[in-house]
Amino acid sequence: MDINEKILLLAILKKESNESLNDVVLKLENTGLFTLKEGKKLLKKLKTEEFVSDSFLTLKGELIAKNVEQEFKI
Repeated sequence: MDINEKILLLAILKKESNESLNDVVLKLENTGLFTLKEGKKLLKKLKTEEFVSDSFLTLKGELIAKNVEQEFKI
C-alpha cells in the first residue's frame, strides 16, 4: 500500500460525520497530495479492495487506518 492510499484511509477515518468521501478527496487535493483524478482513482481502488464501502470504512479499512495512525505517531 502506498503512502497516498494510507493518507486517504486515515483522512476517511478522521472525516467529520457530515463530510462525504468526495469532500475528503477534495481536501487532500487542495493540499497538493494528489490531483482530483488521482484521488478518485485511489478511492475507487480502496472500494475495490473492500477498505471502503458506501461512505464508510469497512472493518478491514478501519483496522488499516488505525495502524496507519499509529505509524504516523511514531
